[in-house]
Amino acid sequence: MSHQFIITEDGSHTLYLPELNENYHSRYGAKNESLHVFIQSGLHEVMKLTSTISIFEMGFGTGLNALLTYQEAQKHNLKINYSTLEAFPLKDEIVSQLNYTDKNDTDFKTFRMLHEFPWNKKHQINANFEFFKQEASILELVLPENSFDLIYFDAFGPDVQPDLWSEKVFLNIYKACKPRAILVTYSCKGDVKRALKSVGFSIEKIPGPKGKREMIRAVKY
Repeated sequence: MSHQFIITEDGSHTLYLPELNENYHSRYGAKNESLHVFIQSGLHEVMKLTSTISIFEMGFGTGLNALLTYQEAQKHNLKINYSTLEAFPLKDEIVSQLNYTDKNDTDFKTFRMLHEFPWNKKHQINANFEFFKQEASILELVLPENSFDLIYFDAFGPDVQPDLWSEKVFLNIYKACKPRAILVTYSCKGDVKRALKSVGFSIEKIPGPKGKREMIRAVKY
């Protein structure tokens, strides 16, 4: 697939896929969307309970969520075990142009490492951050049960990839969650809420990022 670079309202990149008519991140602000949906609405909530956090991300994509989580781990002295999944990894010529860190910034090297690390192996970036990425589809993968405190569900939208937002996928994720684990996602579609509820999640609609009135935060009780 071809990728087009878009500068979003906050100055950060998103990628546009013409074949799917879909963006990787919001045009209202890629970085601000990730901060609102995944960091502020997800990670900061889990931080209230524990400083040692296991995260599963559905959709590694540009690596923005992983980078922002790494930065939060350093800022708040969190111990993060970060697992992520991607069926279609981006090529280096695309990654190298993303503007999420300045090339003189200390986190530029970390961002590059996240993409350059070999797939399907665990990597210890530092004492605060362990990183594991798999090149696979969640439709073909059974997640380890009772393993995660936090889920970043960041697949392409349910209109584009409905199979990824199915009861089957959410049941796989639900079983992988520890008690009181949180799932956050930018979508608030009725079909998504019903699928999450049907497998056992408790659903909360909360304010979304700019451009979206609401988003979902789900909890496994």
